[in-house]
Amino acid sequence: MERAVFLDRDGVINRDVRTYVRSWDEFEFLPGVRAALVKLAKSDFKVFVVSNQAGVGKGLLDLNTLDVITNNMLGEIEQAAGRVDAVKYCPHRSDENCACRKPKTGLFQQILRQRKIDVAASFMVGDSERDMAAGRELGLKTILVLCGHIKDKKETVDFKVKPDYISRDLLDAVDNIILKDEQQ
Repeated sequence: MERAVFLDRDGVINRDVRTYVRSWDEFEFLPGVRAALVKLAKSDFKVFVVSNQAGVGKGLLDLNTLDVITNNMLGEIEQAAGRVDAVKYCPHRSDENCACRKPKTGLFQQILRQRKIDVAASFMVGDSERDMAAGRELGLKTILVLCGHIKDKKETVDFKVKPDYISRDLLDAVDNIILKDEQQ
């Protein structure tokens, strides 16, 4: 079975602009992200991006533009010698009550149906309680990064679903994942 690291996009991979990334010009990698994805590429973890993109459902961008942003993101990651094995997006608004919008697990289930993933040995890295809830529901170890929605661990006090770990950013999270892996 494969082990995986599931990543949210906005606030984990790129700067979260709060008004939705609506073009490639608005996409800005967070510091250390390329290095983190290179480290994951050298490991035996598969890497999946699983992200809510309600800007599509709200008419702020279309699926073609989301594809352009995604393809450019993947191209830059590959140029840095990193790897992402698949990207899954939920384009729906929260009021549409779909099965794929986190904290629901529909996007993850699509990947789990296609791959043999050992969820107990896998991780969800996100920047919100919604990400932690989705990861916990699946039995993934959860890591909250403090570079997106949440900037300080004090902000997690009222979380109903607490993260298993808290990291500064994706690079710190990946270093901890690899360290834990080496210790086993």
